[in-house]
Amino acid sequence: MQPIQSLPPTFRWGVSTAAYQIEGAADIDGRGPSIWDTFSRVPGAVANGDTGDIACDHYRLWRDDIALMRQLGVSDYRFSISWPRVLPTGKGAANKAGLAFYDRLVDGLLEAGIRPYATLYHWDLPQALQDAGGWPERATAEHFGDYAAVMADALGDRVQDWATLNEPLCSAWLGHLEGVLAPGLRDLTAAVRSSYHLLLGHGLATQALRSHAAIKPNVGLVFNMTPCEPATDDDRDAARRADGHNNRWWLDPVHGRGFPADMREVYGVALPERPGDTETIAAPLDHLGLNYYFRQIIQDAPDLPAPSYRVVPVPDAPTTAMGWEVHPDGLEQLLMRLHHEYAPASILVTENGSAYQDEVGADGSVHDPDRVAYLERHLEAAASAVRRGAPLHGYYAWSLMDNFEWAHGYDKRFGLIHVDYKTQQRTIKASGHRYAQLIADHRTATAFPA
Repeated sequence: MQPIQSLPPTFRWGVSTAAYQIEGAADIDGRGPSIWDTFSRVPGAVANGDTGDIACDHYRLWRDDIALMRQLGVSDYRFSISWPRVLPTGKGAANKAGLAFYDRLVDGLLEAGIRPYATLYHWDLPQALQDAGGWPERATAEHFGDYAAVMADALGDRVQDWATLNEPLCSAWLGHLEGVLAPGLRDLTAAVRSSYHLLLGHGLATQALRSHAAIKPNVGLVFNMTPCEPATDDDRDAARRADGHNNRWWLDPVHGRGFPADMREVYGVALPERPGDTETIAAPLDHLGLNYYFRQIIQDAPDLPAPSYRVVPVPDAPTTAMGWEVHPDGLEQLLMRLHHEYAPASILVTENGSAYQDEVGADGSVHDPDRVAYLERHLEAAASAVRRGAPLHGYYAWSLMDNFEWAHGYDKRFGLIHVDYKTQQRTIKASGHRYAQLIADHRTATAFPA
C-alpha cells in the first residue's frame, strides 16, 4: 500500500473506545448512574434491551486489552473517562476508587509504550445532573469545567493529549431533538440550548485543563462531520441547511466565527448567550478531532420540522451493517475542507470504522474482508489529503474491540478485535492483523525511505 508512505514518520497510529461502551462495572466501586444507564432501561430504547452494565468488562480486563494493543502495534489509545465514575453525582468530592482506575490504566499504557489520549465526555452525563436539568442548563457546563479540573489534577502529570467532548452533535441533536440517544428528548429548544452549553462546557474545560495540568496539555475537540450533497439542483438550499446542522453550527463557534446566522434563523431559538461566552467557546485548539463514517445525500423536506430535510440513500452503493454508505472520498474531502476553511494547526482522525456481521470461524479466526478493504481505502484517502497539504497527524480506528453500540446494543460490531460477550474472549480479526501490518510497514518505510 504505497500511499501510506506519504504519511509523516511521526504519524500517530491509534485505536479508540468509549467508557460506557466497554467498561461495564456499572455499579462497582462507587460509580454513579449515567443517563445511559437510565436510557438503556427504557423499553424499546435499545435493541434487545441491552445495557452497558457488563459490556466488555474492560474495568477488570484492562491489562489484557493493553496487551492486545501492543500486539496491534498502536502508538496511541484514545479512551474516555466516565464522569459518573469519578464524580458520582457530577460534582462535589471525587470518588477515589474511580480515579484510581484511570490512574492504573494510564500507568499501564505508559509502561506498554502507548500514548494515552483522554476524552472527558463521551455522552455519559451523570444522571444527577440530568435530573437537575442536564445540558439545556448552564450549570451543567460549569460543572463540566470543574470535572475537567479534577481530571487534570489527577492525570495531567502523565496525560498530555485531551479531548473535551466527543461528537456534541450526537449529544444535542440525537439526544435532545431526535430522541434516539440518551436522554431521549424530542425538543428543539432543549436541543439548541444543549448545543450551546456543550460548546460552552468545552471552553470552560479547556481553561481548566490548561490551568491545572502539570504538563502542557494538547487540547482538542472531536466533531463527527459529514459531507452534505444535494440530491438534485432543487435541493441545494436543503443541503446547505444540512451542512449547517451537521458541520457549521459546531465548527464556526469554536473557530471564533460565532453561531451561523442562517441556522439561528432556521432553528428560531434564542441562544442563552452571556458576555464573554463567545471568547470562551473559541479558546484556541491544539488539534481538531475528526470522526468520519459516511456522507449524506440531502433532499428538501418542507413537511418536516427544522431543519427540514431528509437523507436519501445512494442507489446500489456499498453499505456497512449500519446501513451507512462506504465512501472513502468523503474523508479526504472533509480533511481538505477543514484545512482550507478553518486552518486547524493539527487534525487527528479520531474515529473511522465500519460494522459488519462478524463471526468466529471453525478455525478460531475472524475473517472480515469488507472491514479490511474499508480500512485500506480510508487510509489511502487520508494519505491523499496529507499529500495535498492537510495537517493530518494521526488516525485512530474505531474501535479497538466490539462493544455496546448505543441504541443498537450488541448487534453491531465495529471492532478490530472480536468479543464473545458471554465469555469475554477476545479474538483479533483479520482487520486487526491488517492494521498491525500497515502500522509496521509505515514504520519500516519511514525509518528506511526508498
